[in-house]
Amino acid sequence: MNHQPIQPYPANPFYWQYKGRPVLLLGGSVEDNLFQIEQVEEHLDLLASVGGNYVRCTMSSRDPGDAWPFAQDPATGLYDLTQPGEEYWRRFSRFVELTSQRDIVMQIEVWDRFDFARAPWNDNPFNPKNNRNYSADESGLKERIDTHPGRRESDFFHSVPALQNNQTVLRYQQAFVERLLEETLGHGHILYCMDNETNDDPEWGWYWARFIRERAAAAGVEVQLTEMWDAWDLSNPQHANTIDHPELFSFVDFSQNNHQQSETHYLNFQTQRQRIIDSGHIRPINIVKTYGANTGHHGTSRNGQESFWRHLLGGAASARFHRPPSGHGLDTIAQANIRSARMLTDRIDIFNSRPANDLLEGRSRNEAFCMAQPGKTYALYFTDGGDLWLKSDTDLTVEWLPIHDSHWLKPQHLPSEGGRVHLVTPEYTGYWGALLRP
Repeated sequence: MNHQPIQPYPANPFYWQYKGRPVLLLGGSVEDNLFQIEQVEEHLDLLASVGGNYVRCTMSSRDPGDAWPFAQDPATGLYDLTQPGEEYWRRFSRFVELTSQRDIVMQIEVWDRFDFARAPWNDNPFNPKNNRNYSADESGLKERIDTHPGRRESDFFHSVPALQNNQTVLRYQQAFVERLLEETLGHGHILYCMDNETNDDPEWGWYWARFIRERAAAAGVEVQLTEMWDAWDLSNPQHANTIDHPELFSFVDFSQNNHQQSETHYLNFQTQRQRIIDSGHIRPINIVKTYGANTGHHGTSRNGQESFWRHLLGGAASARFHRPPSGHGLDTIAQANIRSARMLTDRIDIFNSRPANDLLEGRSRNEAFCMAQPGKTYALYFTDGGDLWLKSDTDLTVEWLPIHDSHWLKPQHLPSEGGRVHLVTPEYTGYWGALLRP
């Protein structure tokens, strides 16, 4: 049992504390259900080697070669929802141990809606045609769903008492979650998210949040929970179902903000961050999926890298590159950005700093982003070179960090002129970090 589990950092609950120390979570990985891949240990070692300490873990089984969580009768091909799938849980248990050994925080998504529609539903053990425990008539579940899960055709997500109260299905859902908790409640590096980008009735996620909290309390364990909504606009009422329920959700996930771009991306995040401040219930804001890669359909590589940094210097508690092809995963670009982000944030007290674009003068739209302890340290990120002024009544020393090369350049002296210092990146293009101190 870990007696110093991950929890909001008391001195600044916008951030996490793990093993008694504040921690910034940075990550990237080749897959979302990482416990299912063959080279998982090597992948975790690579992540740790570049300063990463954060992975996403959907409990999903829809990719080729994945194991399902229930035992299958080889003679009939039918699953038994009362019997665990040994290989699935072996892989997951090993993943929990491997991440724990490396102090890598896991953010679990209990239900991934993409497992419950279209081709994956055709193979899913919960599909009534695939198990020996209930029929379509008994369960009320369709055997075929051809539409995107966002169309909400699956009654699988309506089983809870406040909706359909479908006890035929709910009992097996509960057993699955209880089995999951058997593997995780004894570990302190686990965060729980109810769903992957849901747009369903909030009663579904609220039910599972209460369920997990009750089981954890009975085991004498404190857990950290959130929900992930589908809406790309953070002002959408969907997100209020998390923000306005601190009694259920101890952190917020704003990953879908990464469908936004440029200054809009930053300002939308800041607006909702302020809303959380105004609510009186400050909590960590996690970003477990940073979209953007030239190989995918959800933004360019440039926007993906910029989004990663805009969130970090905007006050997010975590940032992780989404899997390929929609994100950089843990490719060389992701590795460089994670390494440089760790290098920069390790040299400031980020846990007592604030987003500080108000200190920048002559800043063009999306040119640069600042986090600071004014008068002590300033961290900046330039998206493509830059030339601006930073408010400071004293002279400063600047150290430049080329993001893709991950090494510090020699310090330079910057005189204060009329209450500000002039900052010009060493080159007029490229991604640049900067550390400034008196």
